[in-house]
Amino acid sequence: MNRFFLIFKWLAASVAILFCTSLVGCMSVGTPSDLVRGHSYQPQNVFAGPGALPVNIRRVVVLPLVCDENNSIIAEGRAELEPILLDELIKTKRFEVVSSDSDFLKNRTTRAEWGSEDVLPPEFFTLLRDNSGCDAVLFSRLTVFRAYPPLAVGWRIRLVDAQTRRTIWAADEVFDGGQPAVENGARRHQLNEERAPGGAPDEWFIQNSPSKFGQYTAARLLATLPPR
Repeated sequence: MNRFFLIFKWLAASVAILFCTSLVGCMSVGTPSDLVRGHSYQPQNVFAGPGALPVNIRRVVVLPLVCDENNSIIAEGRAELEPILLDELIKTKRFEVVSSDSDFLKNRTTRAEWGSEDVLPPEFFTLLRDNSGCDAVLFSRLTVFRAYPPLAVGWRIRLVDAQTRRTIWAADEVFDGGQPAVENGARRHQLNEERAPGGAPDEWFIQNSPSKFGQYTAARLLATLPPR
């Protein structure tokens, strides 16, 4: 009887070990983003030319992020999000990224900041090409900025061929953190970008930090750039 009991106990322990091992294996197969249920937001208002990025577009000069100067909240958002936009653009590795020379622009065009909606000086692109050796110019505008939950960020970005003056890629999107799809996308971005040995990062930050939310919106929008 004792021998039968010991064999039964050994078998039960073996089954338990196998179950735990398979459970851990299943858990390790997934990715952090699997913790989020529901679809993520997909930018809709995006234009891109057919095919990949033109082979001649190797260096892009990034003009200063512009906004409505009369709106103090958006102006504060610009100061916070402009370096984030530049960092996320570099991360795409689509092309070499250089910042525009504000002093040069102001001296030659009377203004350091220009938007894609502005009437540009006739020599604008020629000046930028001569000064920076750029193949294309990136215009950007912060259209919406809400720094309290639900967070919201709006971008209007245009990439223009400096020689032909044709638009290569353009996007005009508002990411509203109050929409479930946007919240899901922000959370997945956070989980993938901030993997920590101690577990998943606190979702409070992506829901309450304008800089972290802004990083997600910039990364998600720039992901729609034509591939290299």
